[in-house]
Amino acid sequence: MADKAYIEDRTIEMLKTVFDPEIPVNVYDLGMIYKIDVTDAAEPEGDKVFDINIDMTFTAPNCPAADFILEDINQKLTSIPEVKNANVEVVFEPEWTKDMMSEEAKLDLGFL
Repeated sequence: MADKAYIEDRTIEMLKTVFDPEIPVNVYDLGMIYKIDVTDAAEPEGDKVFDINIDMTFTAPNCPAADFILEDINQKLTSIPEVKNANVEVVFEPEWTKDMMSEEAKLDLGFL
C-alpha cells in the first residue's frame, strides 16, 4: 500500500518529466518547485488515496509556456493511481534565481 513518502517520491519522478519547452531541463531540477505536500484524500472506503499540493514558480512572471507547464504537471500527477487531486499554486515569493537550480541543471545549461 502506498504511503505519503512513496507518493512524494513518485511526484518528484513525474515532475522530472515536465519541461519548459524553451529550456532543456525539467521543472524540478530548475528549482521551480518550492513545496510538495502530500495529504490523505477524503475517501469514505476503498484504497488509500492522496492529494498533492504544490507551490511552484516560473523563471519569469510572464512565462509564455505557463499554461502548458501547469497542464502537463496536472496530467502527470493525476496519472499516479493513488492520487485523487493535484493542486498547483503559482507563487512568486521568493523570486526564482539561477541559484535554485540543481548542480545537474547548472551543468546542463553551462552555468558550471
